[in-house]
Amino acid sequence: MNIIEIKDLVKIYDDKKSVPVKALNGIELSVAPGEFTTIVGPSGSGKTTLLNILGGLDDPTSGQIIVNNVNLSTLKSREKIDFRMRYIGFVFQAYNLIPVLTARENVEFIMHLQGWPKKKRQERSAFLLKAVGLGDRMNARPGKLSGGQQQRVAVARALASKPKFILADEPTANLDSKTTENLLDMMEQMNRNEQTTFIFSTHDARVVAKARRIITIEDGKVIHEETKK
Repeated sequence: MNIIEIKDLVKIYDDKKSVPVKALNGIELSVAPGEFTTIVGPSGSGKTTLLNILGGLDDPTSGQIIVNNVNLSTLKSREKIDFRMRYIGFVFQAYNLIPVLTARENVEFIMHLQGWPKKKRQERSAFLLKAVGLGDRMNARPGKLSGGQQQRVAVARALASKPKFILADEPTANLDSKTTENLLDMMEQMNRNEQTTFIFSTHDARVVAKARRIITIEDGKVIHEETKK
Protein backbone atom coordinates (compact mmCIF):
# COMPACT_ATOMS: atom_id res chain seq x y z
CA MET A 1 0.00 0.00 0.00
CA ASN A 2 1.33 3.44 -0.94
CA ILE A 3 2.08 6.01 1.74
CA ILE A 4 1.13 8.85 -0.62
CA GLU A 5 -1.52 8.94 -3.37
CA ILE A 6 -1.99 12.10 -5.41
CA LYS A 7 -4.79 12.36 -7.96
CA ASP A 8 -5.31 15.23 -10.43
CA LEU A 9 -3.72 17.75 -8.05
CA VAL A 10 -4.13 21.39 -9.07
CA LYS A 11 -2.88 24.50 -7.29
CA ILE A 12 -3.72 27.97 -8.59
CA TYR A 13 -2.40 31.11 -6.93
CA ASP A 14 -4.82 33.97 -7.52
CA ASP A 15 -4.43 37.16 -5.49
CA LYS A 16 -7.10 38.97 -7.55
CA LYS A 17 -4.55 41.63 -8.51
CA SER A 18 -2.60 39.76 -11.15
CA VAL A 19 -2.93 36.91 -13.62
CA PRO A 20 -3.64 33.58 -11.83
CA VAL A 21 -0.65 31.22 -11.69
CA LYS A 22 -1.23 27.50 -12.06
CA ALA A 23 1.64 26.11 -9.95
CA LEU A 24 0.44 22.50 -10.21
CA ASN A 25 -1.51 21.26 -13.21
CA GLY A 26 -3.03 17.80 -12.72
CA ILE A 27 -0.27 16.00 -10.80
CA GLU A 28 -0.69 12.22 -10.55
CA LEU A 29 1.77 10.53 -8.22
CA SER A 30 2.16 7.57 -5.86
CA VAL A 31 4.93 7.01 -3.31
CA ALA A 32 5.51 3.68 -1.63
CA PRO A 33 6.82 3.28 1.94
CA GLY A 34 10.60 3.30 2.15
CA GLU A 35 11.27 5.24 -1.06
CA PHE A 36 14.30 7.52 -1.41
CA THR A 37 12.93 9.87 -4.02
CA THR A 38 13.89 13.24 -5.43
CA ILE A 39 11.75 15.73 -7.34
CA VAL A 40 13.68 17.78 -9.87
CA GLY A 41 12.82 20.53 -12.32
CA PRO A 42 13.59 24.16 -13.11
CA SER A 43 12.80 27.00 -10.73
CA GLY A 44 9.08 27.71 -10.80
CA SER A 45 8.20 24.18 -11.92
CA GLY A 46 6.07 23.49 -8.82
CA LYS A 47 8.48 21.41 -6.70
CA THR A 48 8.18 23.43 -3.50
CA THR A 49 4.42 23.86 -3.93
CA LEU A 50 4.06 20.10 -4.19
CA LEU A 51 6.12 19.52 -1.04
CA ASN A 52 4.12 22.14 0.87
CA ILE A 53 0.85 20.43 -0.07
CA LEU A 54 2.27 17.00 0.78
CA GLY A 55 3.17 18.33 4.21
CA GLY A 56 -0.21 19.91 4.84
CA LEU A 57 1.35 23.40 4.83
CA ASP A 58 -0.74 24.50 1.85
CA ASP A 59 -4.09 23.44 0.41
CA PRO A 60 -4.68 22.38 -3.20
CA THR A 61 -7.17 24.17 -5.38
CA SER A 62 -8.57 20.81 -6.47
CA GLY A 63 -7.65 17.14 -6.61
CA GLN A 64 -7.05 14.55 -3.94
CA ILE A 65 -4.06 13.91 -1.71
CA ILE A 66 -4.05 10.90 0.60
CA VAL A 67 -1.14 10.57 3.02
CA ASN A 68 -0.80 7.54 5.30
CA ASN A 69 -4.43 6.65 4.45
CA VAL A 70 -5.65 10.11 5.47
CA ASN A 71 -7.27 12.51 3.02
CA LEU A 72 -5.56 15.79 3.95
CA SER A 73 -8.32 17.92 2.43
CA THR A 74 -10.78 16.61 5.04
CA LEU A 75 -8.66 17.67 8.02
CA LYS A 76 -9.31 20.82 10.01
CA SER A 77 -6.43 23.15 10.83
CA ARG A 78 -5.78 21.67 14.29
CA GLU A 79 -5.95 18.14 12.89
CA LYS A 80 -3.37 19.02 10.23
CA ILE A 81 -0.99 20.31 12.88
CA ASP A 82 -1.33 17.08 14.85
CA PHE A 83 -0.88 15.02 11.68
CA ARG A 84 2.31 16.85 10.73
CA MET A 85 3.70 16.51 14.24
CA ARG A 86 3.18 12.75 14.34
CA TYR A 87 3.98 11.64 10.82
CA ILE A 88 6.12 14.16 8.91
CA GLY A 89 9.63 15.54 9.28
CA PHE A 90 10.58 18.75 7.46
CA VAL A 91 13.91 20.10 6.23
CA PHE A 92 13.63 23.39 4.36
CA GLN A 93 16.10 26.02 3.12
CA ALA A 94 15.01 28.32 5.96
CA TYR A 95 16.24 26.40 8.96
CA ASN A 96 13.33 27.48 11.19
CA LEU A 97 15.24 26.74 14.37
CA ILE A 98 13.97 28.25 17.63
CA PRO A 99 16.59 30.91 18.44
CA VAL A 100 16.28 30.74 22.24
CA LEU A 101 16.83 26.96 22.34
CA THR A 102 20.14 25.13 22.06
CA ALA A 103 20.84 22.77 19.17
CA ARG A 104 19.97 19.84 21.42
CA GLU A 105 16.76 21.46 22.63
CA ASN A 106 15.74 22.21 19.04
CA VAL A 107 16.21 18.55 18.12
CA GLU A 108 14.31 17.40 21.19
CA PHE A 109 11.43 19.84 20.75
CA ILE A 110 9.18 17.63 18.59
CA MET A 111 9.89 14.60 20.80
CA HIS A 112 8.90 16.66 23.83
CA LEU A 113 5.59 17.56 22.14
CA GLN A 114 5.02 13.88 21.39
CA GLY A 115 5.60 12.90 25.00
CA TRP A 116 8.89 11.00 24.70
CA PRO A 117 10.54 10.30 28.10
CA LYS A 118 13.36 12.71 28.91
CA LYS A 119 16.09 10.06 28.85
CA LYS A 120 15.05 8.79 25.40
CA ARG A 121 14.89 12.36 24.06
CA GLN A 122 18.39 13.04 25.31
CA GLU A 123 19.79 9.80 23.88
CA ARG A 124 18.17 10.35 20.50
CA SER A 125 19.24 14.01 20.21
CA ALA A 126 22.83 13.23 21.23
CA PHE A 127 23.04 10.39 18.72
CA LEU A 128 21.73 12.50 15.85
CA LEU A 129 23.82 15.59 16.58
CA LYS A 130 26.95 13.46 16.75
CA ALA A 131 25.93 11.80 13.49
CA VAL A 132 25.72 15.19 11.75
CA GLY A 133 29.07 16.29 13.18
CA LEU A 134 27.78 18.58 15.93
CA GLY A 135 28.50 16.51 19.00
CA ASP A 136 30.61 19.34 20.40
CA ARG A 137 28.02 22.07 19.66
CA MET A 138 24.94 20.55 21.29
CA ASN A 139 24.60 23.40 23.78
CA ALA A 140 25.08 26.19 21.22
CA ARG A 141 22.13 28.34 20.20
CA PRO A 142 21.40 28.91 16.47
CA GLY A 143 22.92 32.41 16.55
CA LYS A 144 26.28 30.89 17.42
CA LEU A 145 26.16 28.37 14.56
CA SER A 146 27.03 28.85 10.89
CA GLY A 147 24.38 28.42 8.21
CA GLY A 148 25.65 24.93 7.40
CA GLN A 149 25.62 23.96 11.07
CA GLN A 150 22.07 25.23 11.48
CA GLN A 151 20.99 23.13 8.51
CA ARG A 152 22.57 20.07 10.12
CA VAL A 153 20.57 20.75 13.28
CA ALA A 154 17.44 21.03 11.11
CA VAL A 155 18.16 17.66 9.54
CA ALA A 156 18.72 16.07 12.95
CA ARG A 157 15.44 17.58 14.17
CA ALA A 158 13.55 16.17 11.17
CA LEU A 159 14.90 12.69 11.88
CA ALA A 160 14.41 12.88 15.65
CA SER A 161 10.92 11.49 16.14
CA LYS A 162 11.29 8.75 13.50
CA PRO A 163 8.52 10.14 11.24
CA LYS A 164 6.77 8.13 8.55
CA PHE A 165 8.38 10.31 5.90
CA ILE A 166 10.60 13.33 5.54
CA LEU A 167 10.12 16.21 3.11
CA ALA A 168 13.38 17.97 2.29
CA ASP A 169 13.39 21.13 0.15
CA GLU A 170 16.96 21.84 -1.01
CA PRO A 171 18.41 20.38 2.22
CA THR A 172 22.02 20.62 1.06
CA ALA A 173 21.90 24.17 -0.30
CA ASN A 174 24.17 25.61 2.41
CA LEU A 175 26.45 22.65 3.02
CA ASP A 176 29.95 21.84 1.83
CA SER A 177 30.68 18.65 -0.09
CA LYS A 178 31.90 16.60 2.87
CA THR A 179 28.98 17.54 5.11
CA THR A 180 26.54 16.90 2.27
CA GLU A 181 27.99 13.44 1.68
CA ASN A 182 27.83 12.60 5.40
CA LEU A 183 24.25 13.81 5.71
CA LEU A 184 23.07 11.95 2.64
CA ASP A 185 24.79 8.77 3.84
CA MET A 186 23.09 9.09 7.23
CA MET A 187 19.67 9.69 5.68
CA GLU A 188 20.16 6.79 3.29
CA GLN A 189 21.10 4.54 6.21
CA MET A 190 18.02 5.58 8.16
CA ASN A 191 15.93 5.03 5.06
CA ARG A 192 17.20 1.47 4.76
CA ASN A 193 17.27 0.59 8.48
CA GLU A 194 14.07 2.27 9.64
CA GLN A 195 12.19 2.39 6.33
CA THR A 196 11.68 6.15 6.65
CA THR A 197 10.44 7.51 3.33
CA PHE A 198 12.41 10.48 1.98
CA ILE A 199 11.17 12.93 -0.64
CA PHE A 200 13.65 15.59 -1.75
CA SER A 201 13.18 18.67 -3.89
CA THR A 202 16.58 19.69 -5.19
CA HIS A 203 18.89 21.06 -7.84
CA ASP A 204 21.86 19.31 -6.22
CA ALA A 205 23.35 16.58 -8.42
CA ARG A 206 24.74 14.88 -5.30
CA VAL A 207 21.23 14.36 -3.94
CA VAL A 208 19.96 13.17 -7.32
CA ALA A 209 22.82 10.67 -7.53
CA LYS A 210 21.76 9.13 -4.20
CA ALA A 211 18.06 8.93 -5.05
CA ARG A 212 16.58 5.65 -6.18
CA ARG A 213 13.64 7.34 -7.91
CA ILE A 214 13.79 10.62 -9.81
CA ILE A 215 10.60 12.52 -10.68
CA THR A 216 10.91 15.44 -13.10
CA ILE A 217 8.35 18.24 -12.94
CA GLU A 218 7.92 21.03 -15.45
CA ASP A 219 5.14 23.63 -15.63
CA GLY A 220 3.33 21.91 -12.77
CA LYS A 221 3.23 18.49 -14.44
CA VAL A 222 5.17 15.26 -14.05
CA ILE A 223 6.95 14.87 -17.37
CA HIS A 224 9.35 12.01 -16.60
CA GLU A 225 10.12 9.35 -14.01
CA GLU A 226 13.15 7.14 -13.54
CA THR A 227 13.62 4.33 -11.03
CA LYS A 228 17.13 3.00 -10.52
CA LYS A 229 17.69 -0.70 -10.11
